[in-house]
Amino acid sequence: MLKLLGMSGALRSESTNTKLMYEAVRLFGPSDFTRADLRLPLYDGDLEKEGMPEEVTLLAEQIRDADAVIISTPEYNKMISGVLKNALDWISRTGLKPWDGKPVAIMSAAGGRAGGERSQYSLRWAMTPFNTRIIQAPEVLIADSSNAFDEQGRLTNERSIAGLEKLMTSLRAIASE
Repeated sequence: MLKLLGMSGALRSESTNTKLMYEAVRLFGPSDFTRADLRLPLYDGDLEKEGMPEEVTLLAEQIRDADAVIISTPEYNKMISGVLKNALDWISRTGLKPWDGKPVAIMSAAGGRAGGERSQYSLRWAMTPFNTRIIQAPEVLIADSSNAFDEQGRLTNERSIAGLEKLMTSLRAIASE
């Protein structure tokens, strides 16, 4: 069974990015799924000197041990969320290099009509130093995200579902290599 780690760049309980992450997990198929906890302290070099926070080490180990990672990013002021950037900054300081060669699928849900396109671009840029295997296509951009899911948290647009299913099929294939 493949180990799948999911990261939502939003902390809000009813986040459409968290819903999108869970839809991706469903379409990925059977897996040993873990949801990453991004409620980390703000990166601070002084705090790092005191020792790596346990929750940061745990996150880096979860990434390292996963066969694949899903990242669903909101778009905050045309960029990734501070929560997601903070997690990436901390992970980079662990010395574990958990991202190296890791298959990663990126997706986004946003209120605007571009569906988080700029946040995906900024996330791809932020991931560059980590040498991940980001799946380039299809891009899954869920626009008007507050109206994109039903009461059970399922996507309602067939085109969005098809794109996400194709992305998850690619992620599963690469993770199975």
